[in-house]
Amino acid sequence: MSLPSLDPDLLRSFVAVADNLSFTRAAHRLNRTQAAVSAQIRRLEQRLDTRLFVRSTVHVQLSEQGNMLLADARRMLSLHDAAVARLAGRSAEIHLRLALMEDYGTKHLPHILAEMSEEFPTARIDVEVGLTSRLLKHLGRSFDAVIAMHAAGSSDGMLICREKAIWVAAADRHVEYVDPLPVALSNPDCLFRNWASSLLDEARRPWRLAYVSPSFTAVEAIVERGLAVSVMKASLVSARLRQVSSTCLPALPDAEIRLHLAAGLDREVLVLTNQIARRLGEMAQ
Repeated sequence: MSLPSLDPDLLRSFVAVADNLSFTRAAHRLNRTQAAVSAQIRRLEQRLDTRLFVRSTVHVQLSEQGNMLLADARRMLSLHDAAVARLAGRSAEIHLRLALMEDYGTKHLPHILAEMSEEFPTARIDVEVGLTSRLLKHLGRSFDAVIAMHAAGSSDGMLICREKAIWVAAADRHVEYVDPLPVALSNPDCLFRNWASSLLDEARRPWRLAYVSPSFTAVEAIVERGLAVSVMKASLVSARLRQVSSTCLPALPDAEIRLHLAAGLDREVLVLTNQIARRLGEMAQ
């Protein structure tokens, strides 16, 4: 018995619905009608003889089989698009203007670009790092793509991965027991800063804003020296840091990392951007 083949167009619709958990938003992203997207999902489910989504009148959720397929579908689409771009011989034209959080830009992105250098040897990538609440305002005008952090449950952009926000302190210091608690955070429009200050106030934990910097690297260095605690993504905690027990400090919400794309991007730029987003998602797990 032969195995069913997987049409890239069907997989593209599947990934769009899985990212948005909405047929309406997926249709908008794909520039198709909702009926067309629904029909493609039905065809894919029939071909695989399994349900990929659990639907109700209000919600759409991935089934267990859908979760199993999602990572493979992303890889298949990434390989498909890369092969098409290479055969078209247009890699020299790729110019991507990318903006993202500094922590991902310094910790993850260099490794990803090194891996992709052979596949896209002549691509030019302009990278700007910073607080994505500010960078998003320039999507389309200054940036082709923005990789941004949102509170869990956001429907904006394409979901790359989910990140756990945690309190961190120096591996060899217990500064979390200092009263008032010294905290190192970013600027006021940082999502982690807003979470940290609100939750500490709600818990009635005495604290003080000891260090402020928009630079992830600067805050990380302060925390590593045992001068303060801070909030970071769990995937980025170095060996010189440790997670502070939830019995000491209030639990933090989860975050989502999402990809925002400008309209009208070239296919080759989309291929490169989607590959970067896919690898970021893998490294954050």
